[in-house]
Amino acid sequence: MTETLSPEKRRLLYRAMHRGFKEADIVVGKFAQDNLAGMTESETEEFARLLEVPDQDLYVWIIRGEGVPENYRGPVLARMQAFDVAGAMPRR
Repeated sequence: MTETLSPEKRRLLYRAMHRGFKEADIVVGKFAQDNLAGMTESETEEFARLLEVPDQDLYVWIIRGEGVPENYRGPVLARMQAFDVAGAMPRR
């Protein structure tokens, strides 16, 4: 899949999968794997902005939908919030 991504999207995928906070790595990384290829330019820009948010904040926004500042609300975050987080977590 990564071979079909543009260099910019490959960088975003790497950043999404290597957040530094394991749960965020899994959730944001899996979301990126499943969605980056089909994102429009504006969605890609929104996703890049979201990756600038500290891990703990972004994770809470995704899981609980709480405390999201107006300037971060958008279609990509809404899709991340609707994403099957449980399905992204590894099975034990």
